[in-house]
Amino acid sequence: MNVTHVPVFTINLLHPKYWLIWLGIIILYIFVVLLPYPIIYYCGIRLGRLVMYFMKYRVNIIRRNLQLCFPNLTIKEKEILLKKNCESIGMGLLETGMAWFWPNWRIKYWCKLNGFNNIIKAHKNYNGILLIGMHFLTLELGARAFGIFNPGIGVYRPNNNPVLNWLQTWGRLRSNKSMIHRKNLKSILRALKNGETVWYAPDHDYGSKNSVFTQLFGVTHTATTIGTYILIKLTQPAIIPFIPRRLPNGLGYELIILPIENTVPVTDRLATISYINKIIEKAILLAPEQYMWLHRRFKTRPTGKSSFY
Repeated sequence: MNVTHVPVFTINLLHPKYWLIWLGIIILYIFVVLLPYPIIYYCGIRLGRLVMYFMKYRVNIIRRNLQLCFPNLTIKEKEILLKKNCESIGMGLLETGMAWFWPNWRIKYWCKLNGFNNIIKAHKNYNGILLIGMHFLTLELGARAFGIFNPGIGVYRPNNNPVLNWLQTWGRLRSNKSMIHRKNLKSILRALKNGETVWYAPDHDYGSKNSVFTQLFGVTHTATTIGTYILIKLTQPAIIPFIPRRLPNGLGYELIILPIENTVPVTDRLATISYINKIIEKAILLAPEQYMWLHRRFKTRPTGKSSFY
């Protein structure tokens, strides 16, 4: 679990069992490199609408998550949000290709930076920056774009497929310094103490081990990692939420860097994690249709509680 730098391409990645994956990557490369962004946007939205017909299992997970998180929305409002989220899934696939294959100038052209003064202020007044990212469908493009303006270190889980893992790592490191396995706590702490910007996403369900149950939206018992508390308590970094938001109608992207969260409680673990979940809620509400609702965020339940899915 060492720090990951630019990966080495090996001949094993060209094994015939990976040829279909390589074919898909080549098609994605040609599509996002040759076509102008407005056409990419048009195609991505329509590709996402197919999700509703060919990914029924994931659509049911999205619908269930929206029911749990937004109980006050009407059925019609939730279905509209579900449709927009599926459209965003299609765009997310193409945006991943954009993040991997677009040159810096093209990303800069379509991405507007909002709040970068908060990063400048943090570098002056804090040892390191804990960039609280969320699993938006724009994640790959947002990480690449942010790294162009402020190269940092990403915390990640390696992809199970070696070809996709190589490509994902290569793409993310085109504009960032290195990546650290999410379980490598010592390296993450070291990076923050050395004044680095560390992109960290505490919004997924990683199981009951090293997690506590606290509220997220309408779910009172949400398994949430304690890693955030450990990082904050031991390094006292600047805590800055970051949202890469896709603008409507093919107008590009807004990289929203919110102000430094300087009132996070650090004396109590549950209080810290509950506060971070409130930050996550506010961030998601800035673009709820672009969040990764297709994951089973609430799969881990307290003992004796029935499954939501």
